[in-house]
Amino acid sequence: MDERKIVRTNRSGVFFGKIEKREGSTVTLSNARRLWQWQGACSLSELAQFGTANPKDCRFPCAVDEVELLDVIEILGVTEVAAKSIDEVAEWKRR
Repeated sequence: MDERKIVRTNRSGVFFGKIEKREGSTVTLSNARRLWQWQGACSLSELAQFGTANPKDCRFPCAVDEVELLDVIEILGVTEVAAKSIDEVAEWKRR
């Protein structure tokens, strides 16, 4: 397993990063990337286990150094294969 996690919140969306701190339903992630839109996985569970089969159709913006997430409702462990797949998705940006 990779040390990074997929974290789903109640309102802010889904993020991929390393948990630095957790207090109740608040989690601080470092090197965090928002998983805005994904293809090639039927669910977050599949994404966490196998990654994406369609990386060109995913929209994952740039990573931020740190983000504090409120109302966390799910934390998924991520396999090395899945982490590599997520890391290889090109940065989605509007420039």
